Amino acid sequence: MPLQGEYAEEKTGWVADQLAKIDETGTTESVDVMGMPVVVYTMRGAKSGKLRRVPLMRVEHDGTYAAVASKGGAPENPAWFYNIVAHPEVEVQDGTSKHDGVAREITGAERDEWWERAVAAYPPYAEYQTKTDRQIPVFVIEPVK
Repeated sequence: MPLQGEYAEEKTGWVADQLAKIDETGTTESVDVMGMPVVVYTMRGAKSGKLRRVPLMRVEHDGTYAAVASKGGAPENPAWFYNIVAHPEVEVQDGTSKHDGVAREITGAERDEWWERAVAAYPPYAEYQTKTDRQIPVFVIEPVK
């Protein structure tokens, strides 16, 4: 299931800088946010169909990852949210390791459990939730076996 196709140009400066550093070093361990690790999700754009790489906070449990659509507590979802809904097939890069996965938005008790893990991995998520009326979406990315 490896994702193939043309990559979209990253227009956000700090994101482009993070991705360039990861490409240069070959590992996500070369960048962080406030001292906390990130992983890179590669997904297909909902509108363009081009591949997009998105560095997000590392939330992992037993080989399964979570992608938290916080956008810093903004009232709207981040752009990548719509990409992953339209095309749930993603590639996860954690360190130098890459694997394919399928994302699904989670709710209820499963979301509560993963939200606790997300806040433990990146405590600002708790503050972000207080800034918005929307419940911040959480996706679990299950590895493709």
